Amino acid sequence: MIRVSVMTISDRCSRGERKDLSGPRLVELVSALNVELLGTLIVADEVEQIQAGLLDFARNQRADLILTTGGTGLSARDVTPEATAAVLDREIPGISEAMRIQNLKHTPYAMLSRGLAGLIGSCLVVNLPGSVKAVEENFAVISPVIRHALQMTHGDTHESYSP
Repeated sequence: MIRVSVMTISDRCSRGERKDLSGPRLVELVSALNVELLGTLIVADEVEQIQAGLLDFARNQRADLILTTGGTGLSARDVTPEATAAVLDREIPGISEAMRIQNLKHTPYAMLSRGLAGLIGSCLVVNLPGSVKAVEENFAVISPVIRHALQMTHGDTHESYSP
C-alpha cells in the first residue's frame, strides 16, 4: 500500500488565521486511491520548515508520496519550489510540466505556478498550488501515473506494464 503524506504550506494557516481547505481536499482525493495516510502537516512559508517536513516524511516516516499544497506562486513568501529543490535527489520535470499544460486549458494563470516534482530517495514529492480548485485540477492530472511512478522508483521496470 502506498504511504502518503500531505503538507500545507501557508503562513496564515500555520498561524491559525485561516482554515486549511486545500490540504484536507488533497487528503480526500488521494484517499480515493486506497492509500495509507501517514499524516498531514501545516507549515509556514519558511524554507527550513518546508525542508524539515519533507525530509521527516521521506526519511523518518518512509512516505512513498508527499503532496504539498501552497507556496508555488510569485510572491516573495512563495518558497516551496526552492525549499523542495534543495532536498530533491532527482527532479521529474514532466510531472510539473503536465500539470501546467493541462491547467492552461482552465486558466492562463497556470503558467505562473512554479511547483516542482521529484524524488527524495524513492519518495515522490509533488508541489501543487494552494487553492482547492487548483488542487483538484492538478491532482486529476497526476493521479493516473502515481502508482506506476512509485512502482518504478521501487525497482519495477516499465516493461512489466502494458500501455
